[in-house]
Amino acid sequence: MREYLLNAFATLFVTIEPIGLAPIFIALTSGMPEAHRRRVAISASIIAAGVLVGFAFFGGPVIEFLGISLPAFRIAGGLLLFWIAFEMIFDVRAERKAAAAQADQAQGDAAATAAFPLAVPMMAGPAAIAATIITAETAPNTGAFAIFIAMIVGIIALCLVVFLLATRFDMLLRRTGRIVLSRLFGVVLAALAVQFVADGVKAIVAA
Repeated sequence: MREYLLNAFATLFVTIEPIGLAPIFIALTSGMPEAHRRRVAISASIIAAGVLVGFAFFGGPVIEFLGISLPAFRIAGGLLLFWIAFEMIFDVRAERKAAAAQADQAQGDAAATAAFPLAVPMMAGPAAIAATIITAETAPNTGAFAIFIAMIVGIIALCLVVFLLATRFDMLLRRTGRIVLSRLFGVVLAALAVQFVADGVKAIVAA
């Protein structure tokens, strides 16, 4: 059981990667008021935790029932993520936000950003979902499964702490720093998106 829990924690931590999400959170929420950024962080964490816990309980049977493969999740997530990367690289996202600067629209945009792409697929992405389903189905007993669920919640809570601290760091970047960071991580996200698609295609071909 100890080996199972250690492997479960390592797998989840690596696939979710809370520390690595900090600069992506800053880039995705660039230009948002502090209150909206906090709302994005909290909402994204709640959504991601709900998605992963839900897949831990029902992922295996649901995917099998629908006939959907995990490689298909990778390809779909990669394509959607590539569009967000495109917006970040060419500053389309910033222009779109500037055109929708009213308070109610900003609040709606914050909610949309929390759900996609931050919660899904950045936090609860194809790799994290796959790891969650596989780990949940291989739990040796009910106690180990319960601890695994607690691990999911704990790692997502760590993501929330990282996000809340990241907003303070953003104040030091100023506009020029945010522009550079947005372009840089747009490229990183594009590469990650391509990798998602490539892994999904290879898995489908191998099957």
